[in-house]
Amino acid sequence: MRSLLYTIGSLLILLLSHDGGFTGAADAEHTFRATDIHTHRHRRNHGHRRGEEFEYSALSCRAYSASLDEFGAVGDGVTSNTAAFRDAVSQLSHFADYGGSLLFVPAGRWLTGSFNLTSHFTLFLHRDAVLLASQEESDYEVIEPLPSYGRGRDTDGGRFISLLFGSNLTDVVITGENGTIDGQGEPWWGKFKRGELKYTRPYLIEIMHSDGIQISNLTFLNSPSWHIHPVYSSNIVIQDLTILAPVTVPNTDGINPDSCTNTRIEDCYIVSGDDCIAVKSGWDQYGINYGMPTKQLLIRRLTCISPDSAVIALGSEMSGGIEDVRAEDIIAINSESGIRIKTAIGRGGYVKDVYVRGMTMQTMKYVFWMTGSYGSHPDEHYDPNALPVIQNINYQDMVAENVTMPAQLAGITGDQFTGICISNVTITLSKKPKKVLWNCTDVSGYTSGVTPEPCQLLPEKQPGTVVPCNFPESSIPIDEVKLQRCYSRRRLM
Repeated sequence: MRSLLYTIGSLLILLLSHDGGFTGAADAEHTFRATDIHTHRHRRNHGHRRGEEFEYSALSCRAYSASLDEFGAVGDGVTSNTAAFRDAVSQLSHFADYGGSLLFVPAGRWLTGSFNLTSHFTLFLHRDAVLLASQEESDYEVIEPLPSYGRGRDTDGGRFISLLFGSNLTDVVITGENGTIDGQGEPWWGKFKRGELKYTRPYLIEIMHSDGIQISNLTFLNSPSWHIHPVYSSNIVIQDLTILAPVTVPNTDGINPDSCTNTRIEDCYIVSGDDCIAVKSGWDQYGINYGMPTKQLLIRRLTCISPDSAVIALGSEMSGGIEDVRAEDIIAINSESGIRIKTAIGRGGYVKDVYVRGMTMQTMKYVFWMTGSYGSHPDEHYDPNALPVIQNINYQDMVAENVTMPAQLAGITGDQFTGICISNVTITLSKKPKKVLWNCTDVSGYTSGVTPEPCQLLPEKQPGTVVPCNFPESSIPIDEVKLQRCYSRRRLM
């Protein structure tokens, strides 16, 4: 790939000479190639084949695009393309202030190590494109632990950088035609199980300290650990994803919004060996000190299979706080629990103002699960007086079949979980249910129209009448965000 020498002067020439009236919006996208700056005027006079146009939806459209194979990449599944991805993003980053850029990944199997994203940038995968994550540790830089965690999740100290990584970015889109990002995680799982890793395993995507993130229309497979991890970020849209990992492999969480504000997750299908969605905000004293909650989170039209974990988990790392979480139209199949709140003495923080409704569950161990003794800590310096606040938790309009135990609700002695509302819920038991169907300690609230009969700590509010929980009527800002219709062109080979 010939180096692109972008200068302000050449950019201005390119913009001014665009023969269609350059808009940089959804009307069209200029297909940028390595030689465009030098040959653009020649093409105006002689014409050129621009390739097949395709349409996609995004937070922002792009003025310029290039194809990965123009940077020397080889999609044979064997050749390393790390340098090509890094070069492509670096070169296209020069267009950040001129309408942004799109990197098109054509059909092929593109082996790569970690690479960083840039602002005002779209990574677009063809339907037959597969990004294969390198299995070599040397392809992943070791970076510092997150400040709200104080250490890596797998080990003390640092962590391997994610396959796709970005920090302090604005307007980043990762999308496609249901192309695939395959973490090839099996060697990592084995090393972790055998205790052979010095650092925490990489995720497939981590974007931090950023604003305006879209991840959509893709399939993710077999991450070494978590699949998608936005952290310390805001205004996030995650939609139309398929995430698949073996149900026997722990820590392969699907989507983990962490200390994020204004996030929308919708129309996702997740099969995982851990939580399908895990909402987080930091770990013990590190999360308390960092003090950045996850709030204004919307989850809807999620389908989850997770035999050993939760469909939606809140915590256990919730020390910065979790609030205003809204989930609706959820399908759970063969999962350990529907909604689980995980916390412990030493966590501090809070989980409050949680609203879940319209949930259908089939073959579950628990429907409702709250745990006040989820005991892992980053180190021995946590504060045993830092007690979490769990309040205003609302579950409504749910049906569950083949359930072993409707609820396991355990607060903390001297620190009750309060304001629990469960309304209009019908649970059908499995052939061999637990003898105690509702096990409740250190919790308070009420129920209405719930079968089988709940525990005494959650009494019927008005017998004979279904009293709904108090759900907010106003929307959160991210729900008002609409994607634009964008166009680009595939390069003709």
